[in-house]
Amino acid sequence: MNRKVVLGIGAVVLVGAGIGAYMHSGSFEAKNEHTSVALITDAAGIDDKSFQQSAWQGLTKWAKANNVKEGKGGYTYFQAKTSADFETNINQAVSNGYENIYGIGFPKTPSINAAAKKYPKNNFMIIDDVAKTRKNVVSVTFHSEQSSYLAGVAAAETTKTNKLGFVGGMKSAVVDTFEAGFIAGAKSVNPDIQVDVQYVGDFADAGKAKTIAALMYQNGTDIIYQAAGGAGTGVFTEAKDLNEKQTKADKVWVIGVDIDQSADGEYKATDGASNFTLTSATKGVGTVVTDVTKMADENKFPGGKHLVYGLDDKGVAVTRGNMSDKAWSAVEAAKKQILSGDVKVPVK
Repeated sequence: MNRKVVLGIGAVVLVGAGIGAYMHSGSFEAKNEHTSVALITDAAGIDDKSFQQSAWQGLTKWAKANNVKEGKGGYTYFQAKTSADFETNINQAVSNGYENIYGIGFPKTPSINAAAKKYPKNNFMIIDDVAKTRKNVVSVTFHSEQSSYLAGVAAAETTKTNKLGFVGGMKSAVVDTFEAGFIAGAKSVNPDIQVDVQYVGDFADAGKAKTIAALMYQNGTDIIYQAAGGAGTGVFTEAKDLNEKQTKADKVWVIGVDIDQSADGEYKATDGASNFTLTSATKGVGTVVTDVTKMADENKFPGGKHLVYGLDDKGVAVTRGNMSDKAWSAVEAAKKQILSGDVKVPVK
């Protein structure tokens, strides 16, 4: 894989430790000759059907290939109830002997920064942000604006109302890239298209995301791109509730994120089974976890580096999903323009 590697830079921000964290582990202490890994997740956990689930799948893929058992001495995850738990969970991971600790998502960056300084013998990774440069920290980011641009092209080629929606999780520089790319892609097809942008405020409140989606659909939006992590399940729930009351031809659409969410779009319309996931803007989080863990296991942990994944190395992509032939052709053409440098996708 041809990844860009740049020096990592970032600010140090310290947060207080929290309580009430949830630790997951196997029922036994794993004994093997390989390295050990712990993921640090937020409240949505490894079943968020998005970012953190992809990370867990990548870790279990590596573990199965190397006969590494789940549990102490092998691999596990620590699920927080609130952001105040991140630092506590990292401390617990270290005290339980996990050598490599991965913060899945940019909200963990302050805690990873603090822990990397506190525990110089451990390896740390932050995904979707750039941590303070240290020899024991690797930062990984993605050109999510590129895949989001393609999602915008797909949406603009599919909409019947020329009204699109974007539901973000937490307002941040990272999610800004999804928003900016999506709007740019849509307007490259139709400069007059409308895009309603709303934020949940976190990545776990599916109920609030469902409410936002309901209002968007009521106002004529027929396609919503959700970049909201676990909260995004609320957008799917609202779309399913609406679509089950109408014919397939009248469906509203959802664009998935991070992993292929086509299965979440399956439903039964009044005139038969169908699927409302137009496409998914995927991100190779699982691949990153697999790659970095393999390097750590071979004593080649890429500490001090910033790894960047994009369209050129399949770090981001969009699925064919349920696009029409016309929409897919437009997406393929847009992809070539990005790769050739003819199109520069904005990040904010």
